[in-house]
Amino acid sequence: MKSQEPGFWASRPPMQTTRIAVLVTFLRQEQPPEPAPVELPPHTGIVRVHKPTVGFYRYLYDTVGAQYAWWLRRTMPQAQLAALITAPGVSLHVLYQGNEPAGFFELDARAVHTVNLSYFGLLPHAIGGGLGTMLLRAAMATAWAHKPRALTVNTCTADHPRALPNYLRAGFLPVRTAREIWDVPDHLGLKLPEHLRV
Repeated sequence: MKSQEPGFWASRPPMQTTRIAVLVTFLRQEQPPEPAPVELPPHTGIVRVHKPTVGFYRYLYDTVGAQYAWWLRRTMPQAQLAALITAPGVSLHVLYQGNEPAGFFELDARAVHTVNLSYFGLLPHAIGGGLGTMLLRAAMATAWAHKPRALTVNTCTADHPRALPNYLRAGFLPVRTAREIWDVPDHLGLKLPEHLRV
């Protein structure tokens, strides 16, 4: 095959990227909020997916993150991503509505005394119906069931504009902000906001 011929990689053109600048806000919660029942609409439920396949995970990640510059895991090799999402301490929880996925959250409890809400979001068709608030409450309750000392999350200016206000309203406190420059590969086909381009 040509990919095995000498000099193949050296002859490949450099990857085309688009550079964007985002402001990342890191948040922390050091005690669980007041218990509140998570009441989901009829025919709606949250299922933990044990040992998810890469294909299913990519469907969720790519669909939820398509509008928000979720790109890092799109570029992750198959084997590396499989090892990450099935690692002990990492859990995937999928919101189903009418027997089809409507959103998901991912928790990472591998750090000592801390659980991180690594990813959280709704599929496009589920946005605007109040499911996001319910899913966030469920994610927080699931995380605090691990009895950590803190629950962490971060969001950035490429995310949904309601993400940060929702986390603040849920009881997270901002710890710090950082400006990051991302070189997003063009072949991913993501719609990157013009105001973030540098």
